Amino acid sequence: MSVLLSEPHTLPAAPHHASTTLAGISVVIPAYNEEHGIGPVLTQLNTLMQQQLRPYEIIVIDDGSRDNTAAVVHALPDITLIRHTRNRGYGAALKTGIRRASHPLICITDADGTYPNERMFDLVALLEANQSDMVVGARTGEQVAIPLVRRPAKWFIGKLANYVAGQKIPDINSGFRVFRRDAVRRFFALLPNGFSFTTTITLGMMTSNYLVDYVSVNYHARVGRSKIKPIRDTLNFIQLILRIGLYFVPLKIFLPLSLLLLVLALVWGIFSTLVLQQLADVSTLMIAIDRRASSDFWPAGRTHQSPNAERLSQRRRGRVACLTCVLCMLRRPSTRCRAS
Repeated sequence: MSVLLSEPHTLPAAPHHASTTLAGISVVIPAYNEEHGIGPVLTQLNTLMQQQLRPYEIIVIDDGSRDNTAAVVHALPDITLIRHTRNRGYGAALKTGIRRASHPLICITDADGTYPNERMFDLVALLEANQSDMVVGARTGEQVAIPLVRRPAKWFIGKLANYVAGQKIPDINSGFRVFRRDAVRRFFALLPNGFSFTTTITLGMMTSNYLVDYVSVNYHARVGRSKIKPIRDTLNFIQLILRIGLYFVPLKIFLPLSLLLLVLALVWGIFSTLVLQQLADVSTLMIAIDRRASSDFWPAGRTHQSPNAERLSQRRRGRVACLTCVLCMLRRPSTRCRAS
């Protein structure tokens, strides 16, 4: 049976110990309505962890699931289950698990079977060999099942993140990564409760000169229904990247914005000087022609019977003259107008 904690941060669960000097690892898995996929994932993880010599623990955070996720997890051995009484978000679940973790290394992965958890110790090995602060499983392998509808937004977010971080980021929001607990906890005040948790920690660590490495991994089709809302979450990601940029590297945001405003001001200045001034001259000329046309059409001393007909004829004559004037100016601005 798993250890069940109804409220986070209450009772410590006993992790698995091994007679080794290797750093222990806590596997943290957020879950929301994952009853169909989480069982095989946890069984595989338990088998993998038991084959290693390092201490470990597996922590599942049931983030207010409305299905049988908690019951499935509770029936499995050697799992610590923490339950949120309501759905608080992907990031909130991860923060609960990281706070609860008892080992210096943290691995996060998903409960839906999309990530190749058998590659976990490749990430751990690289982190220890390079003395990295975080190693991310980048979804750039030969088999990557990312829905087509999400790829354009993912590409744009990646380009924006590369600019903010000042380096190429193979996968900014992969949910499969290993990091040092103490390094990530320094950013807890900035980490959001939603899906942008991984984006925030990636940019935060990179712009703060932490060492982040990447390992290429495959990405499988998920079991069950995705919780991601493409349009809303994409807009949130863009807003988040800009906010992180303003916090860590403000010049990278303010400098392009200032240059853009400067260019717009120059364009407006040129437009107002060349175009609006010419339009003002045309308006003045149109008024003069309208008056001349009126005097030519109704000579002094001539009488007419209908004042309304007189005014209508004046307007028509003036419009014809004005149109001729404008056409002449457009064709040969330096030529004297024929209407004059």
